[in-house]
Parts: sequence; C-alpha cells; structure tokens
Amino acid sequence: MVKVQVKPSEPLEKALRRLRKICNNEGMTREMKRAAFYEKPSERRRRKRRERLKAIRLGRRR
Repeated sequence: MVKVQVKPSEPLEKALRRLRKICNNEGMTREMKRAAFYEKPSERRRRKRRERLKAIRLGRRR
C-alpha cells in the first residue's frame, strides 16, 4: 500500500503528482491496466517472454 504524506503548505496537485510517480515506479498502474481486461494464456506467455528478454537486454547494457 502506497502512502503519501501531504506537507502543511503543499498544494494537493503536487502531492497527487508524487503519488502517481510512486505508483508508476512500482509498476502499479501498468498492473492495474493489465488486469482490467482478460488476457489469454498465450498472450500472457508472450508478454512475460518479452519482459524477460527486455530485462536481459537492459542488464547487458549496464
């Protein structure tokens, strides 16, 4: 669960922006979008394979 403390003189928009940034970094928004629709098992396997290959490529770059 993600929590964002709103500072005393901080505008609400800035706190929302921080919350969205935290959710994006943790991959929550991507996961919610992915879970919104049914994904066939073959599509799931294909997506996971692409993600694995992407992680391998990024690991080689560093």
